[in-house]
Amino acid sequence: MSVLTLRLDGPLQAWGASARFARRTTESAPTKSGIIGMLAAARGLDRGDDTELARLAALRFAVRIDQPGARVRDYQTARHQITKVSMPVSERYYLADAVFVAAVEGEDELVDLLDAALRAPIHAPFLGRRSCPPARPVRLGVHHETDLTQALRDEPWQAAPWYRKRHDRQATVPLTVQREVRPGENGGDFLRDQPLSYAAEFRRHALRPVVTETVEVPHPDVQAAAMATMRVPEHDPLAALEESN
Repeated sequence: MSVLTLRLDGPLQAWGASARFARRTTESAPTKSGIIGMLAAARGLDRGDDTELARLAALRFAVRIDQPGARVRDYQTARHQITKVSMPVSERYYLADAVFVAAVEGEDELVDLLDAALRAPIHAPFLGRRSCPPARPVRLGVHHETDLTQALRDEPWQAAPWYRKRHDRQATVPLTVQREVRPGENGGDFLRDQPLSYAAEFRRHALRPVVTETVEVPHPDVQAAAMATMRVPEHDPLAALEESN
């Protein structure tokens, strides 16, 4: 089994699991439906291709919260350009300044195929909504012969420098992970973000069991500072004699 890791970093993100009508909410972390949709778009799959979607939906999913961000509300009004009739007022919620590392686990061949698709996507990725482009490349890499938890433990912390300074006294940082349960594993909560169909006329999602855990990740700035203090200063005992001559 292999794990593909993705960096989800942008000014705004929106990951809806229960958004309806004029009120579009967002979850506090990326949804499986959103990430599978991103991967399907990168491969150029049709929305109605339920057979290939089922293959992607069978991947196990997890997300690590590297920088929680803040929830913001956008209050929107609109008027029809021709009839001048007011359109329904809508509320759209976003996550601002958030950074996540998402991971999907599956067979080596499929994971490598998705990795190649992210290198040259047919449709550009976006962070939940088309109005939320990523600030940096989404693809991080492939971890072979591992599982979701270990891959997220091995992936470096992706938070912004200003956010990392809040933890500059810690050699390691505890990060929250929302992980899909393993076969036979009990407990956890349920999210309705297991995609069944992306067909525009009838999108369908099922409940998915998830567990929350914590992984310890090295602080890159603290490690760099420690290495700097460990450097032995250069010293030439004969330099003073050479200068006197």
